[in-house]
Amino acid sequence: MSNFTWLWPWMALVGTVCALAALLVGIHMGRRKRGRTGSSKDGRPPALVWSLGDDLDTESGSRYLRQWRVLGRIAAVLLAACLILAISLAARPARVDKTREEGHSRDIVLCLDVSGSTLPYDREVLTSYLNLVKGFRGERMALSIFNSTSRTVFPLTDDYDMVTGQLEKARKVLDGVQSQEGIDKMTDRQYQAVSDWLEGTQNRKDATSLIGDGLVSCAAMLPGFSTVTGPDRKEASGRKASVVLATDNVLSGTSTYSLKEALDLAAEADISVDGLYSGPRQSEGDESTLQMRSLIEAHGGAFLLHGDQDSIDSLVRRIERRHGGDPDAINRSGLVDSPAWWVLALSICFGGYLLVAWRLRR
Repeated sequence: MSNFTWLWPWMALVGTVCALAALLVGIHMGRRKRGRTGSSKDGRPPALVWSLGDDLDTESGSRYLRQWRVLGRIAAVLLAACLILAISLAARPARVDKTREEGHSRDIVLCLDVSGSTLPYDREVLTSYLNLVKGFRGERMALSIFNSTSRTVFPLTDDYDMVTGQLEKARKVLDGVQSQEGIDKMTDRQYQAVSDWLEGTQNRKDATSLIGDGLVSCAAMLPGFSTVTGPDRKEASGRKASVVLATDNVLSGTSTYSLKEALDLAAEADISVDGLYSGPRQSEGDESTLQMRSLIEAHGGAFLLHGDQDSIDSLVRRIERRHGGDPDAINRSGLVDSPAWWVLALSICFGGYLLVAWRLRR
């Protein structure tokens, strides 16, 4: 309740005044009507008339009359509750939203190697990406996949429902490529789904897993990145930027940029690069894996092997610390409308009133 307030409290006062005025007018009109029927115009006592009460002066009639009065009182209470709730909704009930605003100044690109050597392990990497998304709030995120060329799956966005949906969809598409046995059991429709998802990542012949080129393509999705060096280089955008690169660092073919050159370009643009190893566990000690770890850590990034939740949480905290914004931003908050429970209560009360009113008509 400490987070609860009203955006338009004056509307509650206006509504209450209007309701009381209507009630007073109704009472006054009722009294005038009773006054007119209390005596005749010449002052003589009113004539005796037949009364419904005389006809209901029986045991069953009295029971039905009591029931009708009880239902009438219940209807009046429910209608009064509807009025109070409607006035409360007009005052716009709100809650304090304590979203950390400094998160809105970060951009994160998820960069995924989809070459043949990493594809069986990409489903696990996508699970790690999903766990990363759960750890952030307010950041803009993007996903790019690469082999010999790159394809943007979705650009920078803070629509977390869409981000989660796309990652879940990709994980489902790659469900059958984790082993040769799974590939053999795939249907034509599943093959086509995988092919459609990978379309655009293999446009160069005799070249796969061009890691440096893939990283540059991912970094190019971030504002302020440029492959130009020296005085003609673009100024950084001012937003904190990260790339989470998932690959096994197994290069096949001639790339335009090596991994080191790509990391150097990212560092010049003030873009941090963290690495997730996506390959067989028995290759975690290979020279290519150790080289990837060395290069990423030399540029200030974190390197994770097959990620568990603790490692992902650690990476999230590291990104938070690395790109921490204004400490005062943690205490910033905003008011957002919160009518949900009030609308539900109003619906229940009005539904109850309609039910009682229907019973009264019977």
